Amino acid sequence: MTRPNDRPAADDGTATFAKQGTIAFGGNILKKVLGFGIIAVITRLVSPSVYGLFVLATSLVLLLQTLATLGLPKAIDYFVPQYRAEGRFAEARGVVVQALGITLVASVATAVLLAAVAETLSRWFGEPSLYVALLLLLVALPLLAVYNVLLACFSAIKQLKYRVYTRDLVRPTVRFGATVALLFAGYGLLGVLGGYVAGLLVCVVVGSVLFVRNAPDIVGADTKLVPTRPLLAYATPLAVAGIVHVVLGQIDYFIIGAFGTTDGVGIYRVGYMIASNLLVVFVAVAPIFKPLVAEARHDDAAVIRHYRNATRWVTGLTLPLAIVIALGAEAYLSLIFTPQYAAATTAVGILVIGFLINVAFGGPDGTLLQGLGYSRLVLLNSALLLGINAVGSALLVPVIGITGAAIGSALSLAVVGVAALVQVYYLRGIHPFTMDLWRVLAAGVPATAAGAAVVLLSPWLVVVAVVLPIVVMGVYVGSILAFDGLVEADVELAAQFGPAAEQAVAAAVD
Repeated sequence: MTRPNDRPAADDGTATFAKQGTIAFGGNILKKVLGFGIIAVITRLVSPSVYGLFVLATSLVLLLQTLATLGLPKAIDYFVPQYRAEGRFAEARGVVVQALGITLVASVATAVLLAAVAETLSRWFGEPSLYVALLLLLVALPLLAVYNVLLACFSAIKQLKYRVYTRDLVRPTVRFGATVALLFAGYGLLGVLGGYVAGLLVCVVVGSVLFVRNAPDIVGADTKLVPTRPLLAYATPLAVAGIVHVVLGQIDYFIIGAFGTTDGVGIYRVGYMIASNLLVVFVAVAPIFKPLVAEARHDDAAVIRHYRNATRWVTGLTLPLAIVIALGAEAYLSLIFTPQYAAATTAVGILVIGFLINVAFGGPDGTLLQGLGYSRLVLLNSALLLGINAVGSALLVPVIGITGAAIGSALSLAVVGVAALVQVYYLRGIHPFTMDLWRVLAAGVPATAAGAAVVLLSPWLVVVAVVLPIVVMGVYVGSILAFDGLVEADVELAAQFGPAAEQAVAAAVD
């Protein structure tokens, strides 16, 4: 039955949110497929220790690159939408120029520093080959700076299809082709590194061309530099938060590498990658959610509408995926990669719980805080996330290996998700919990039971891998319909998949 209060106004931003979020979601799916293809090839052509060495090298580079950017790409998709909404295109261009210039200079300086300490780092990790890997990745630092600025620019102008073209299509495709060619040519670690750099380079070139051609109001405007202090005041806490998140994403690898072996690093990396697929919807929503909130930050009704729609969509699309990954982890690890990676099965299940709590009970609350201007709270939450994860992993990894790393990560994700939810409610008096959200969550119960039956009754991993998602999704969709879990905003989302989908959802809502 239709619930009138859920019907959005024609110009409330819901259609833009749905359209751009759907574009980004499709891109994320494509990126995941190509990314899994790359890792599947790598894990079959090189040993877990070589892959683990690659993970360590790129983790160090990403950490340093986050330090070098000073968080300025985050300022682009906060300030530029505001300037464009006010017709101040010269200032919008000024923000982009300042962010790009500062991050490029800082990235080059960081590359010089990395070259000086690369040998020391390789000795500290006890991996002589790490020295060569870090030297080869020096060029990635300035490339990553331009890459992040471009992605922020595409979010700022609310044209996520260009993010999809560059980040989700061009980069993984080129990386896949280059990596496969180099590995079959016998280059081993050098082939993996070469494919990584090649994908990044071509992506930056293509992204730059797309931005110049499709952002005439910014590219064609005069440059009016804006005061640097407000940019840094907003961006610096996010820069530190970004550093914390990068450290968070890599600290488990560092701890496993320090207390275990590079084999463990490689196996845990694959398991973490499987579990992090739960973020595919959130990552699609966040780039368009933040500029929409930044534009409407003084309109509580609009902010609440965007927040609740985003949370329902993120939770509703993430929940069945979480059920499939948690129940089918062993099958997917063994079949997509090799049976030795099934050692990460328990870790995947634990990580799924952490990601799901973080997503289902808060939605994009961290992005909401950014869009509302509370960058210092984002920093506080990131520090909390890192602290819990670091302490938990450091205590547990020496005892139970990669399972301990998973427990530390899952616990930190759950705690910080709840903390952000409380902060949003305290600051603005809003929350995502409506009866419509509870209906979505309730639909996961019968879907989980049906999926568990598939896993318990089938002795063949191939059957589990194929049948499990079909059964879970079928029961989940049926339960959503039975519980009357669709609302009018979902019609806008369905419209992005064609008239037939829109009519079907509209009929279900009515």
